[in-house]
Amino acid sequence: MTPVHFSFSSAFILGLMGLAFHRTHLLSALLCLEGMMLSLFIALALWALQFETMGFSTAPMLLLAFSACEASAGLALLVATARTHGSDRLQNLNLLQC
Repeated sequence: MTPVHFSFSSAFILGLMGLAFHRTHLLSALLCLEGMMLSLFIALALWALQFETMGFSTAPMLLLAFSACEASAGLALLVATARTHGSDRLQNLNLLQC
């Protein structure tokens, strides 16, 4: 395993572990998701540069577009839950109360 591959794999795993174990606030969960998407974007971009083909060059931009849509939807949910529940703590959110 090359050091570059190890660094992007460890960045993705750290984001995943942060998402799994540190679930107190919605904002921290969104930041962990963005860290995971950033490591995937850089890994895909380097993979496309390594193979030097035009078919793989659109995949990082497509992932970046979906990441921007995911971030905007997450921030909209953050604002909506902060307005209705008063905070962004994930313990306050319960689907059975709706």
